[in-house]
Amino acid sequence: MRSNSGNLSGGISVFAAVVDAGTFAAASEVIGMSPPGVSRAIARLEKRLKIRLFNRTTRSVSLTEEGRRFYEQVMPHLSGLEEAAAAAAGGASAVRGRLRVNLDPVFYRTILGPRLDEFMDAHPDLEIEFIARDSLGDLVMDGFDLAVRFGEAKTSTLIARKLLDTPVVTVAAPAYVARCGRPEKPEDLESRNHRCLEFRNPETGKPFSWEFHRKRKRVVVDTRGRLTVNDPSALLNACLAGSGIAQMLLLGAEHLISEGRLINLFPDWPDERYPLYVYYPSRHHVPAKSRAFLNFVVDLTNA
Repeated sequence: MRSNSGNLSGGISVFAAVVDAGTFAAASEVIGMSPPGVSRAIARLEKRLKIRLFNRTTRSVSLTEEGRRFYEQVMPHLSGLEEAAAAAAGGASAVRGRLRVNLDPVFYRTILGPRLDEFMDAHPDLEIEFIARDSLGDLVMDGFDLAVRFGEAKTSTLIARKLLDTPVVTVAAPAYVARCGRPEKPEDLESRNHRCLEFRNPETGKPFSWEFHRKRKRVVVDTRGRLTVNDPSALLNACLAGSGIAQMLLLGAEHLISEGRLINLFPDWPDERYPLYVYYPSRHHVPAKSRAFLNFVVDLTNA
């Protein structure tokens, strides 16, 4: 059942169309309603307002005095609504406003950050806010337009698009290897001779397990590290300082390995992967600012 407010707003639109077109028949063509339908809509509006809006003859209609006053009072508001609707529609196609993104810091440091100026230069009317969180959280309730997060896709109503997979590597600084020796196999990390740096899983509150994958073979090692962190930068800095062995994404460590600042301890166990996803609320009516950023990160990752 339609509400009274719905009947009123619909009747006002028909009323405005009749005034502009001059007759019920002409108005019906403009708004795509049958002439009897136009007549019934005006009759309902007159009944609701308790005034007669039009003087009707067989050939034409004209506003009554009450109808003219009503027209003069209502049209500014109707125009304002139309302008607001046009502005909202424009917002769907114009890249502007504030874009809030729940952003993984490793992705920003390695992929997005070096290219961000291109995006900002292309969209000068856009304000961007990147928030580093250790988990996806509630995208809508937290006020984010999108999220870019590492980890397996979460089951939710959000749209999740995979951007890439990156290998997980086990690394140590040359200073650590010189002091403690290089482990020959993953199981050596269970020895107290080695110090492993743990990274906390925000979903469970416990450190990630240390896994090693080679084709179909999978080994899980109980490292029992004494230092646990929940920030990728802290993990990286501790590892670079020689404080211990760490597992991290090749995406963030590759250039340090090539520069000799980190050593890939087990290159013969290369098959553990960790995915990166972009999340957004809906496939339908994606705002232009979100669509522009989504397209940009897809291009960056060749997804």
